[in-house]
Amino acid sequence: MCGRFEQSGTRKYYARHIDPDAPSREWVGGDTIPQYNVSPGQALLVLHMLDGTLHSDRITWGYRTPQEAAEKKKPWINARIEKALTGRYFRHMFREGRVIIPAGGWYEWTVENGKKQPWYITRNVDKPIFMAGVTNFRLYSQQAVEVGCVIVTEDSGGSMVDIHDRRPVVLGPDDAFRWMDLETPVEEAAHIAQSRSLPTEEFMWWRVSTQVNRADPANNGRHLLEPAPLS
Repeated sequence: MCGRFEQSGTRKYYARHIDPDAPSREWVGGDTIPQYNVSPGQALLVLHMLDGTLHSDRITWGYRTPQEAAEKKKPWINARIEKALTGRYFRHMFREGRVIIPAGGWYEWTVENGKKQPWYITRNVDKPIFMAGVTNFRLYSQQAVEVGCVIVTEDSGGSMVDIHDRRPVVLGPDDAFRWMDLETPVEEAAHIAQSRSLPTEEFMWWRVSTQVNRADPANNGRHLLEPAPLS
């Protein structure tokens, strides 16, 4: 799945890892306070393509239709890759709103002794992750509906299944670039998401403090990533 994640890097840091040729002067500043416990409803940093060039924006995490908004239903925060591609709900975003959500890692939960135990999942090398996402946000257009984005997910594999049976689609820099490029045919984008996600072996994870369980923008800080002491 992915119900919380860490996005503490700067725009320039993420841009440099996905596109070494990104002009540095265009990526300096414009950053917010580092976020170590991003929850649904917050504004996320997303990367997208515009005229063949890498750009960024901040978009609310979560999407719902106008009818769902009127009925005050909770927004969707994730989209299964199979539904994002062919389902009526997300396919318009898959075709016209593919973005990358950069991060350091994400959180999942297990139940231990009747309590929710959070785990932090990250790359086993010092590099950011690039999660595939889709959005109904359209640059330079007046939109009368709620704007938001969701993270594309897939089945977990290997020992990660012990933490959760779903995980984000995480792409390497080259595949992330192709995913964002709306000139990439939909069939190729689908192939990237379905077959190019980084394998379980490229990740590591550990228990963290149950402080993470509180979804509150004020509940923030690098200490949330520290391994929890063994009980």
